[in-house]
Amino acid sequence: MLCRVSRRPWLLLPVLVLLGCGADPAPGPDPVADGPPPGAPSLQVDVLADGLDHPWDVAPAPDGTLLVDQLAGGFTAVRPDGTVQSVAADLGDLFARGDTGLMGLALDRDFATNRRFYSCQGVQEAGGPEVQVIAWTVDEAWTSATRVADPLLGGIPVDPVDGRDGACSLQLDGAGQLLVGTGDALVGTAPQDLFSPAGKLLAIDPATGGPELFAGWDEGTPPAVQRVYGYGHRDVVGIALQPETDEVYVAEPGNGRDDEVDHEWRHGDHGYDPAGAGGGYRADAPMTDLDRGGVEPPLWSSGDQTLGVAGLAFLQGEEWGVYDDLLVVALGEDTGLLALQVDRDPQGRLRRVFRVPELEDAHGRLRTPRAGPDGVLYLLTGNGGGADQLLRVTPRG
Repeated sequence: MLCRVSRRPWLLLPVLVLLGCGADPAPGPDPVADGPPPGAPSLQVDVLADGLDHPWDVAPAPDGTLLVDQLAGGFTAVRPDGTVQSVAADLGDLFARGDTGLMGLALDRDFATNRRFYSCQGVQEAGGPEVQVIAWTVDEAWTSATRVADPLLGGIPVDPVDGRDGACSLQLDGAGQLLVGTGDALVGTAPQDLFSPAGKLLAIDPATGGPELFAGWDEGTPPAVQRVYGYGHRDVVGIALQPETDEVYVAEPGNGRDDEVDHEWRHGDHGYDPAGAGGGYRADAPMTDLDRGGVEPPLWSSGDQTLGVAGLAFLQGEEWGVYDDLLVVALGEDTGLLALQVDRDPQGRLRRVFRVPELEDAHGRLRTPRAGPDGVLYLLTGNGGGADQLLRVTPRG
């Protein structure tokens, strides 16, 4: 869905509130929360790799290899024959502290021929730490990776004390743009400041790192603002594309409550504004402040509790039966897998909410669901202590 905006909104910053192009999609019926739908498949969960320590993301490759990274540093390749091997890479400048480290991964659309992939990570620069998107190539044997765009996109703020609200997630969309979800880095003004890359969903050209000019931004708009797909976010920990529609959904944890899944509208304000008096940070600010004009309401919210959302993905494939197109959300605090049934259309009405029984309290903290091209779901655990796992989830029969 395109947002048609004829004015130059960036000229009015920082006080402007852009109208979201979603125009308040009508809610569906009250979601059901009493279990899976009739005919739900039973699921099998297999461990593909263990001995990991706080893995953050997994990227399935065309040859069946799974590329995994770990927050404190290091790439791991899980080969189709089950071999688990380290991928040598220069991570000497990694800034890994608190929530920040080696985070989002994405493979280039032409990975089979160019061997190019992308990471989003904290980097220690001479002037202080920041978050950057870096492009790499990896050899065919999955033994070493080399930086080829360093950085592809830089200058994303990070909290230098403990890396809080420093998430960075990656996803290529159907048009080939690289979507980059960022945290607000505890900068109160950042989520509503279109010139800041923090607290945003950004869209960049994966070849150059430059912006993609959406309908709605005119050619006089500064490049930094052209990169903004959506704003008003606290900490975007996951991005998912709905099959067939390519509608964008993101997950972000709240500050002690109001974890959210948002249907991301282009140029939409998702309502987080923690700017306090004197430039401070209001940790008690509502995740989605609907008193702000034109704010997009969340698709789902956890309300007065936190479940620790940690990534999301759409299940894909007829093997899943009634679970096909189900949006699943990893939970890092309430240790399970949340499932949302969302209409397959641009309005994306929420129809049902339930917990997936086979993952309930079975593997501890979960994070980063990824749908594989072979009709499976990959999941990571985030329990720490060098005992984390890469899981494969498949429907039985």
